[in-house]
Amino acid sequence: MKIALGVEYMGSDFHGWQLQKSGIRTVQQVVEEALSKVANHPVRVFCSGRTDAGVHAVEQVIHFETTADREDKAWLFGGNVNLPADVNFVWAKCVDDDFHARFNAYARQYHYKIHNTKVRSAIIDKHSLWEPRALNLDAMQEAGECLLGEHDFSAFRGSLCQAKSPIKTIEFITLTKQGDDILLDIKANAFLHHMVRNIVGTLLKIGKGERPVEWIQEVLDSKDRREAGATAQPQGLYFIKAFYRNL
Repeated sequence: MKIALGVEYMGSDFHGWQLQKSGIRTVQQVVEEALSKVANHPVRVFCSGRTDAGVHAVEQVIHFETTADREDKAWLFGGNVNLPADVNFVWAKCVDDDFHARFNAYARQYHYKIHNTKVRSAIIDKHSLWEPRALNLDAMQEAGECLLGEHDFSAFRGSLCQAKSPIKTIEFITLTKQGDDILLDIKANAFLHHMVRNIVGTLLKIGKGERPVEWIQEVLDSKDRREAGATAQPQGLYFIKAFYRNL
Protein backbone atom coordinates (compact mmCIF):
# COMPACT_ATOMS: atom_id res chain seq x y z
CA MET A 1 0.00 0.00 0.00
CA LYS A 2 0.99 3.66 -0.35
CA ILE A 3 0.84 6.17 2.50
CA ALA A 4 0.99 9.97 2.27
CA LEU A 5 1.78 12.30 5.18
CA GLY A 6 1.99 16.02 5.84
CA VAL A 7 5.26 17.03 7.51
CA GLU A 8 5.98 20.19 9.50
CA TYR A 9 9.55 21.11 10.41
CA MET A 10 11.88 23.88 11.48
CA GLY A 11 14.87 23.69 9.19
CA SER A 12 17.33 25.60 11.37
CA ASP A 13 19.23 22.54 12.58
CA PHE A 14 18.96 20.45 9.41
CA HIS A 15 21.20 20.30 6.36
CA GLY A 16 18.16 20.47 4.13
CA TRP A 17 15.58 17.86 3.22
CA GLN A 18 17.51 15.39 1.10
CA LEU A 19 19.29 12.36 2.52
CA GLN A 20 23.10 12.75 2.42
CA LYS A 21 25.67 9.99 2.05
CA SER A 22 27.83 11.65 4.69
CA GLY A 23 25.16 10.94 7.30
CA ILE A 24 24.70 14.56 8.32
CA ARG A 25 21.32 15.41 9.80
CA THR A 26 18.56 15.92 7.22
CA VAL A 27 14.77 15.95 7.44
CA GLN A 28 14.45 12.96 5.14
CA GLN A 29 16.83 10.99 7.36
CA VAL A 30 14.86 11.45 10.59
CA VAL A 31 11.50 10.98 8.85
CA GLU A 32 12.58 7.68 7.29
CA GLU A 33 14.00 6.46 10.59
CA ALA A 34 10.75 7.21 12.40
CA LEU A 35 8.50 5.59 9.80
CA SER A 36 10.76 2.56 9.52
CA LYS A 37 10.21 1.87 13.22
CA VAL A 38 6.45 1.96 12.75
CA ALA A 39 6.57 -0.19 9.61
CA ASN A 40 9.13 -2.64 10.99
CA HIS A 41 10.99 -2.46 7.69
CA PRO A 42 13.19 0.14 5.93
CA VAL A 43 11.17 3.01 4.44
CA ARG A 44 12.15 5.36 1.61
CA VAL A 45 10.06 8.52 1.25
CA PHE A 46 9.47 10.93 -1.64
CA CYS A 47 8.57 14.58 -1.08
CA SER A 48 6.63 17.27 -2.92
CA GLY A 49 9.58 19.67 -2.96
CA ARG A 50 13.08 19.44 -1.48
CA THR A 51 14.11 22.30 0.80
CA ASP A 52 17.59 23.67 1.47
CA ALA A 53 19.44 23.91 4.79
CA GLY A 54 17.69 26.34 7.11
CA VAL A 55 14.40 26.36 5.19
CA HIS A 56 11.22 25.43 7.07
CA ALA A 57 7.98 23.68 6.09
CA VAL A 58 4.40 24.03 7.28
CA GLU A 59 3.02 21.13 5.24
CA GLN A 60 5.58 19.26 3.20
CA VAL A 61 3.89 16.27 1.56
CA ILE A 62 5.59 12.89 1.37
CA HIS A 63 4.65 9.37 0.34
CA PHE A 64 6.11 5.90 0.77
CA GLU A 65 5.21 2.30 0.01
CA THR A 66 4.84 -0.35 2.67
CA THR A 67 3.74 -3.91 3.21
CA ALA A 68 2.78 -3.10 6.81
CA ASP A 69 -0.94 -2.95 7.57
CA ARG A 70 -1.43 0.03 9.88
CA GLU A 71 -4.26 2.48 10.52
CA ASP A 72 -3.68 6.08 9.49
CA LYS A 73 -3.46 7.15 13.12
CA ALA A 74 -0.68 4.62 13.72
CA TRP A 75 1.51 6.26 11.06
CA LEU A 76 0.66 9.70 12.45
CA PHE A 77 1.05 9.18 16.18
CA GLY A 78 3.51 6.30 16.01
CA GLY A 79 5.69 8.31 13.65
CA ASN A 80 5.57 11.40 15.87
CA VAL A 81 6.68 9.42 18.92
CA ASN A 82 9.89 8.59 17.06
CA LEU A 83 10.55 12.07 15.64
CA PRO A 84 12.72 14.81 17.18
CA ALA A 85 11.07 17.97 18.49
CA ASP A 86 11.74 20.02 15.34
CA VAL A 87 9.78 17.68 13.02
CA ASN A 88 6.17 16.59 13.22
CA PHE A 89 3.62 14.70 11.11
CA VAL A 90 0.38 16.70 10.89
CA TRP A 91 -1.75 14.14 9.01
CA ALA A 92 -1.49 10.70 7.42
CA LYS A 93 -3.69 8.81 4.97
CA CYS A 94 -3.68 5.83 2.64
CA VAL A 95 -3.61 6.97 -1.00
CA ASP A 96 -4.08 5.41 -4.43
CA ASP A 97 -1.20 3.45 -5.91
CA ASP A 98 -0.71 6.05 -8.65
CA PHE A 99 -0.22 8.93 -6.20
CA HIS A 100 3.20 10.63 -6.20
CA ALA A 101 4.02 13.47 -3.81
CA ARG A 102 6.22 15.26 -6.35
CA PHE A 103 4.80 14.47 -9.77
CA ASN A 104 1.11 14.79 -8.86
CA ALA A 105 1.49 18.27 -7.37
CA TYR A 106 0.14 20.87 -9.81
CA ALA A 107 1.20 23.91 -7.73
CA ARG A 108 3.23 24.87 -4.67
CA GLN A 109 3.10 27.79 -2.29
CA TYR A 110 5.93 29.41 -0.32
CA HIS A 111 6.08 32.12 2.30
CA TYR A 112 9.04 34.40 3.05
CA LYS A 113 9.26 36.36 6.29
CA ILE A 114 11.29 39.57 6.65
CA HIS A 115 11.75 41.11 10.09
CA ASN A 116 11.99 44.80 9.16
CA THR A 117 13.18 46.64 12.26
CA LYS A 118 16.32 48.53 13.27
CA VAL A 119 17.09 46.13 16.11
CA ARG A 120 17.78 42.44 15.51
CA SER A 121 15.59 39.93 17.36
CA ALA A 122 17.35 37.14 19.24
CA ILE A 123 14.06 35.22 19.49
CA ILE A 124 13.10 34.99 15.81
CA ASP A 125 16.57 35.23 14.30
CA LYS A 126 16.38 31.67 12.92
CA HIS A 127 12.82 32.10 11.66
CA SER A 128 13.05 35.21 9.48
CA LEU A 129 15.40 37.49 7.57
CA TRP A 130 16.40 40.60 9.48
CA GLU A 131 16.45 43.75 7.38
CA PRO A 132 17.21 46.94 9.40
CA ARG A 133 16.63 49.41 6.57
CA ALA A 134 13.16 50.75 5.82
CA LEU A 135 11.47 49.00 2.88
CA ASN A 136 9.01 50.46 0.37
CA LEU A 137 6.32 47.79 0.40
CA ASP A 138 4.31 49.36 -2.44
CA ALA A 139 7.33 49.37 -4.74
CA MET A 140 8.11 45.74 -3.91
CA GLN A 141 4.51 44.71 -4.61
CA GLU A 142 4.44 46.56 -7.93
CA ALA A 143 7.71 44.93 -8.96
CA GLY A 144 6.52 41.49 -7.90
CA GLU A 145 3.47 41.76 -10.12
CA CYS A 146 5.77 42.01 -13.15
CA LEU A 147 6.61 38.34 -12.55
CA LEU A 148 3.04 37.06 -12.68
CA GLY A 149 2.14 34.57 -15.40
CA GLU A 150 4.34 32.31 -17.49
CA HIS A 151 7.96 33.39 -17.98
CA ASP A 152 11.48 32.11 -18.42
CA PHE A 153 12.86 32.54 -14.89
CA SER A 154 16.50 31.81 -15.73
CA ALA A 155 17.52 35.09 -14.06
CA PHE A 156 16.24 33.71 -10.76
CA ARG A 157 17.59 30.18 -11.18
CA GLY A 158 20.23 28.77 -8.85
CA SER A 159 23.40 27.35 -10.37
CA LEU A 160 22.69 23.84 -9.04
CA CYS A 161 19.14 23.72 -10.45
CA GLN A 162 18.27 20.41 -12.12
CA ALA A 163 14.91 21.45 -13.60
CA LYS A 164 14.49 20.56 -17.27
CA SER A 165 12.91 23.92 -18.14
CA PRO A 166 13.23 27.43 -16.64
CA ILE A 167 9.70 28.28 -17.78
CA LYS A 168 7.31 28.47 -14.83
CA THR A 169 3.97 30.13 -14.13
CA ILE A 170 3.50 32.32 -11.05
CA GLU A 171 -0.13 32.59 -9.96
CA PHE A 172 0.29 35.26 -7.30
CA ILE A 173 2.83 37.27 -5.32
CA THR A 174 1.51 39.26 -2.37
CA LEU A 175 3.37 41.30 0.23
CA THR A 176 1.72 42.29 3.49
CA LYS A 177 2.95 44.04 6.62
CA GLN A 178 2.17 42.63 10.06
CA GLY A 179 3.74 44.73 12.79
CA ASP A 180 7.50 44.71 12.18
CA ASP A 181 7.26 41.83 9.71
CA ILE A 182 6.83 41.84 5.94
CA LEU A 183 5.36 38.61 4.61
CA LEU A 184 5.73 37.54 1.00
CA ASP A 185 3.45 34.78 -0.28
CA ILE A 186 4.01 33.23 -3.68
CA LYS A 187 2.30 30.41 -5.55
CA ALA A 188 3.40 28.83 -8.84
CA ASN A 189 3.02 25.60 -10.77
CA ALA A 190 6.65 24.81 -9.89
CA PHE A 191 9.81 26.55 -8.72
CA LEU A 192 13.43 26.51 -9.80
CA HIS A 193 16.21 25.97 -7.26
CA HIS A 194 16.59 29.16 -5.15
CA MET A 195 13.90 30.86 -7.27
CA VAL A 196 11.93 32.29 -4.34
CA ARG A 197 15.02 33.43 -2.46
CA ASN A 198 16.42 35.06 -5.59
CA ILE A 199 13.14 36.87 -6.21
CA VAL A 200 13.17 38.09 -2.60
CA GLY A 201 16.76 39.29 -2.93
CA THR A 202 15.80 41.23 -6.05
CA LEU A 203 12.70 42.76 -4.47
CA LEU A 204 14.76 43.84 -1.45
CA LYS A 205 16.99 45.98 -3.67
CA ILE A 206 13.88 47.70 -4.99
CA GLY A 207 12.37 48.03 -1.51
CA LYS A 208 15.55 49.71 -0.23
CA GLY A 209 15.50 52.16 -3.14
CA GLU A 210 18.68 50.84 -4.71
CA ARG A 211 16.85 50.02 -7.95
CA PRO A 212 13.62 51.31 -9.56
CA VAL A 213 10.53 49.14 -9.96
CA GLU A 214 11.16 48.85 -13.72
CA TRP A 215 14.48 47.13 -13.10
CA ILE A 216 12.87 43.79 -12.31
CA GLN A 217 11.53 43.56 -15.87
CA GLU A 218 15.06 44.09 -17.18
CA VAL A 219 16.29 41.31 -14.90
CA LEU A 220 13.55 38.95 -16.06
CA ASP A 221 14.19 39.70 -19.74
CA SER A 222 17.94 39.22 -19.35
CA LYS A 223 17.58 35.52 -18.40
CA ASP A 224 20.92 36.07 -16.63
CA ARG A 225 21.26 35.18 -12.94
CA ARG A 226 24.07 37.73 -12.58
CA GLU A 227 21.61 40.57 -13.23
CA ALA A 228 19.32 39.79 -10.28
CA GLY A 229 19.74 40.50 -6.57
CA ALA A 230 21.63 38.31 -4.12
CA THR A 231 20.04 35.09 -2.88
CA ALA A 232 18.09 35.90 0.29
CA GLN A 233 19.04 33.92 3.39
CA PRO A 234 17.24 30.59 3.94
CA GLN A 235 15.79 31.11 7.42
CA GLY A 236 12.97 33.35 6.18
CA LEU A 237 11.63 30.76 3.72
CA TYR A 238 8.72 28.41 4.49
CA PHE A 239 7.30 25.71 2.24
CA ILE A 240 3.59 26.23 2.90
CA LYS A 241 1.89 23.47 0.91
CA ALA A 242 1.60 21.54 -2.34
CA PHE A 243 -1.67 21.33 -4.25
CA TYR A 244 -3.17 18.08 -5.58
CA ARG A 245 -6.33 16.97 -7.31
CA ASN A 246 -6.13 13.42 -5.97
CA LEU A 247 -5.32 13.91 -2.28
